[in-house]
Order: sequence, then C-alpha cells, then structure tokens
Amino acid sequence: MSQNETTYIRKFPIRTAKLPYEPDTMLAPMEGVTDLTIRTALGRMGGIGILCTEFVRISGNVLSAKTVKKTVLKTPGIPLSVQVMGNDASKMADSAEKVELAGADIVDINLGCPTKNAVKGNVGSAMLKDPELLYGVLSAMRSKVKGWLSAKIRAGFDESEHVTTIAKAVQASGADFLIVHPRRRRDFYDGVADWRIIAHLKNELDIPVVGNGDIWYPQDAQRMIDETSCDGVMIGRGAMRNPFIFKQIKALRSGEMYNPSNDELVAFFKGLVEDFNIAFEGRHRATLNRMKELVKYFSRNYADGIAFRKEILRQQHLDEFCEQLYKFIDASSFEKTDFDGKLNLMKSGQNG
Repeated sequence: MSQNETTYIRKFPIRTAKLPYEPDTMLAPMEGVTDLTIRTALGRMGGIGILCTEFVRISGNVLSAKTVKKTVLKTPGIPLSVQVMGNDASKMADSAEKVELAGADIVDINLGCPTKNAVKGNVGSAMLKDPELLYGVLSAMRSKVKGWLSAKIRAGFDESEHVTTIAKAVQASGADFLIVHPRRRRDFYDGVADWRIIAHLKNELDIPVVGNGDIWYPQDAQRMIDETSCDGVMIGRGAMRNPFIFKQIKALRSGEMYNPSNDELVAFFKGLVEDFNIAFEGRHRATLNRMKELVKYFSRNYADGIAFRKEILRQQHLDEFCEQLYKFIDASSFEKTDFDGKLNLMKSGQNG
C-alpha cells in the first residue's frame, strides 16, 4: 500500500480528531433497504450513533425540493447522514447544501457503489479511479456544507494499491471523516474484507476513520476497533441479519452479554410489519416484498435457516408469511441460534 502519491492541498482546517457523535456506531446506507421505516425500527432499540439514508443519485439536475423532502426524514434522537452520489462538482455542492439546510446532520458522498450502472455513469466506486475528480467534487461540496462532511470508499476499483492516494485526496478535500469498506469494486461482496487496509489508513490519516465490512457479531465490532484502531464501526448487512446487533454491542461494552429472546424477535417483526403497512398505505404486497428481503438475511441466524428460508419465501400472502415466521421463531431453541456467534455460521459459510 506504499506508492508514490499525488500531493493534495487541504484548504480547510481539520476540526475533529474523533467522530462527531456518540456512540461510535453507524447504520450503513443500503440501496432499497435503509428507508425511514428500517432506520426507525433499528433506532428504537438504541446503540446506534448515526443513521444513514440510501444514496440519492444526482445526475441531470440539482436535487429538487420534493426529493430533498422525501430524503431528509429523521428518526427522533439520532443524527442522520444523507448520502449523495454523483460526479458534477457544482450540482453535488448545491445538492449537498440543500440537504444540509433541510436538516441533515452529515452529508456523505458515495464512492463505493459497485453496480454496473454506477460504473457506467462514472460515479460511486468508478470515481476511485480518478482521485483528482473526487477531490474536486468533495472540495466543492466542502465549500457549501457548513456542518459535517464524510466520504465512504472501497479499497479501490480493481486493485487496492492506490487506496492511500484515494484516502488522502478525501482528507485534503476537507472531509471531516472517512468510512472504509476494505473490499475492491471487483470483489462486490465476495471474499473477506481486508481489515488491514482500515488499520493502514487510520495510521496514514489525520481525520477519523470508520471501519465497515464483515461485522456479523457484536464481538466483531470490538475486534475491528482493537485490530485497526479505527474510530468507529459501520454495519450494513450484519444489521439486516441481526436487528439487535447494535443493542448487543452496547451491552458488550458494558461488560454484559445480551441475546434477543424469541418474544423480543417476534415483537420486533410485528412492529415492523405494522410500520411497513403504514408506510405503504396498506399495500400488503409491498410489505410482503420488503419482509422477504429481510428474512433472507435474518434466516442466517439459525442452524436450520436454509430450509426455512426456501419454504417461507414461497408464501404469496402477508398473513401466512407472518404466521410462518413467528412460528419458526417461537419454536427455535437458543442452541440453534447464532446471534452471539456461538455457531459461527457467518464465518463457516454453513448457512448460505
């Protein structure tokens, strides 16, 4: 990870040596997942320092007032990070200013989306190939954002050898902190996140560094901090698999072990179904589709989750789906669950 690097000039003083909010945990932005309903449901249980929106694409025009209003929806008591994605410096800067004025506590730029559409549009992870471009875009955003500005990157596009240059361009642009998912774009979500890259960047940068990737159990969050000295952790798929993981991390840091009971799990999903039905104005099919996506993750907490997942995803009616989900949870013994990592299902690959 050592190479000749372009020198970028930071025109703005570094104003924080640690994350601006407590606790040091963040819910990752996930397209099609982290809407207000999910953010609020997870936020209710505590332990989350920052909630993040799905990314908002900025291409032809600056964000409209209607889009800003739909995007900047806050959960009471928890700061909101709004993630934007685009490569036009002027439009990104003006849009960032708009979402901040609408109430966003943090404006974040997506420099990691690995999809074909993002790459084709030269946004997201594609910008990792051009540190000059991302430096220019972020600098323009910095000039308009008075509050907290961050960037979420991957380790690189095809290779990770230039990750230091990328990260230093982000720092020089005026970003207040950096979030690192240490996979390359070419990896998508395969393989193992290389936490050594997080440690390397923490050592190289003066701004706070947040680690992201392969945090499946509450112990993983503390292990990432211990191994990398990062300033905080961001969790995405791990929180979809286990909605109680932030609460577990909070308990672990207090010297306690906490696992959700079957009653708590059922209550969580019943509340979520009610919230989705309200959000979707009673359209049960939309609620069913969202619940199916979540159960694809959630079923990975169980030793017999593969068979259950195949069966429940065939359901075509919300009531029957919920009944089957609740019965499965109620009938599951503690020995067959993996919320605390005792079965190590996510590391062993036994659960698909």
